Amino acid sequence: MGRIVALDFGKVRTGVAVTDELQIIASGLTTVQTKDLLTFLRDYVQTENVERIVVGEPKQMNNEVSESEALIIPFLKKLSDTFPKIPIERQDERFTSKMAFQTMIDSGLKKKQRRDKALVDEISATIILQAYLNRI
Repeated sequence: MGRIVALDFGKVRTGVAVTDELQIIASGLTTVQTKDLLTFLRDYVQTENVERIVVGEPKQMNNEVSESEALIIPFLKKLSDTFPKIPIERQDERFTSKMAFQTMIDSGLKKKQRRDKALVDEISATIILQAYLNRI
């Protein structure tokens, strides 16, 4: 088995989370500037066995796609062109930012640390990945 990589794609930053090789535990990996994301993923895939990539799917409360989906669609094309042998799946990401923020509060992070948007993105990617693991 290989790792599953999850992305909380954003216009500026993208949170990245991964599973262990047995695909049991989802852990935050890092946050990458979105402009550098494909380069980061190329390097990561060269050193780690990646079985699939899960990309968060932003939806509105009425189940319609969010306007940020317009940014994700072109990225998905580049991603599949870059990694044609790695399946790409989507995972509903509603409420992940709020859940990430609440996780930060629950874990005792100080107010200044909770303002770190990169950390919120990384935790959001982890929540997306855990939701995916729970679904499969």
